[in-house]
Order: sequence, then structure tokens, then C-alpha cells
Amino acid sequence: MERWIGKVAVITGASSGIGSAIVLDLVKSGMIVVGLARRAERVDELKKLIPANAQGELYAVKCDISNDHDVKTAFEWIEKKFGTVNVLVNNAGISTLSAIIDEGNDDELKRVILTNLWGLVSASKKFISIVRKQNVVGAHLININSILGHDVVQTPIGRKPVLNVYPGSKFGVTAVSEVLRQEFSYLGLKTKITSISPGLVTTEMTTKNGADKMFKNTPSLKAEDISQAVLYALSTPEHVQVHEITIRPFDNGKFDMKSKVRSTL
Repeated sequence: MERWIGKVAVITGASSGIGSAIVLDLVKSGMIVVGLARRAERVDELKKLIPANAQGELYAVKCDISNDHDVKTAFEWIEKKFGTVNVLVNNAGISTLSAIIDEGNDDELKRVILTNLWGLVSASKKFISIVRKQNVVGAHLININSILGHDVVQTPIGRKPVLNVYPGSKFGVTAVSEVLRQEFSYLGLKTKITSISPGLVTTEMTTKNGADKMFKNTPSLKAEDISQAVLYALSTPEHVQVHEITIRPFDNGKFDMKSKVRSTL
């Protein structure tokens, strides 16, 4: 990670869970980290957890990733403040427990798609715009995806399916990651893209609004596990690009994500 010391990293959804874990690890690694979040004050609070001898810095910027104006304003501030950007981690994501065909949940479903997919696209566009303008070599774009971006688990018969558009938004992340990789290649950009697809992770998203009961007996990952995957992707040699990392909980060799989730939902 030495080559990233003093470089600028932007993390979306930085106020809690996976995002906050990534923020702390990158600051400890010596990076200048800009944490984007609707709850920017919670990103500021993370400064209390940064060791005094850490070489990095943390800046909190209020930004709703589903809001185009917020994203535009945030990246304009970043470019003006630092002149460049080297790493973007698209981590912001939300979910809702309802069915697509339920009544009265249109706004919730739209917000899932706007946050998980369009927000990622919007931030990526702004990131690459700066990379191209400043001729940044060796930039890295990391998308926090999901195993549900590769396979939709089967809900047991008799149980209400509540995954709704979440898998669709994550399948979109899988596709967009590959399309961007091809676009970068066409343009000759020296920018890597990595998709990280975890299984169940214990975060606010999986412990509120009834989700805690749904996943009560399901082995899960920690936010720090995903952050370690980010560090791994960033630490690879310049000639190595990690396309996809899949992370599943391990339960003494007995755990199978698909069967366990199917029995839990």
C-alpha cells in the first residue's frame, strides 16, 4: 500500500458499516480520504478512531449519492481541494424489505435503484472525468457489489419474496463494472476496476427493519472483512487487475450461502 500514501480516495456511503471500515483502513494506510455520506457528521466522528500516528487524513462531505446535484458538487469540491483523485470506492447501497408487486412502495424501490446503480454510475462518471482531465495514471475504481449481483437466491415456497429490485440493482453493478472496463480499455486509460461481491455482512442494513430476524441464524461477515478485500485489490502490482472478489461466510466448512439463505428467507 506504500504507493498509495498521500493519494486521494473517495468512499461513498462512508458513514457506517462497510464504508466506515474502508475509510479507517485507507486513512491508516496513509491515504487522503474523502468520505461521502448523507450523514456527514458520522463520517467526522470516525476521526476519533484514527490513530494519532496515522499518515492519512479524513474529510467528510455531505452527499446523497442518488442526487445528481450532490454528486456533482462533491466532486467539484474534491477536484478544487486536491486537484486530482486516485481511488473511488462505490460503496453506498440500500435495500428495502417488500415485494415488487406491493402497493405504495414505488418511491422505496426507485430509491434502491437510484442509490445502488445510478449513484454508482454517476460517481464513476465524475471520477473518470477528473482522472482523464488530470491524466492520472494508475487510478483504481472499486465497486462494492453483492453475491446477489450474480445469482438470485430462491425464496422457500410459502415465504414472501422480499428481495424486490435489490438483486436487479446489483446485477446492474456487475454489468456496469465490465462495460466500464471495456470503455477504459478502448480509451487506453490506465485505470483498474474491481468488483467485490460479499455475502451477508452485519451492518445497519442487515440489522434493522426486521432484517435482523430474517438473518438471525445465518452466518455473516464483518465490515472489516470487506475492507480487507479492498486493501488486497489496491495492493496488487501494477500489472495485476483483480476483476472480481467473492466473499462468503465460512462456518467450519459446513456453510453454503445459497442453501442457508433459502432456509432463512
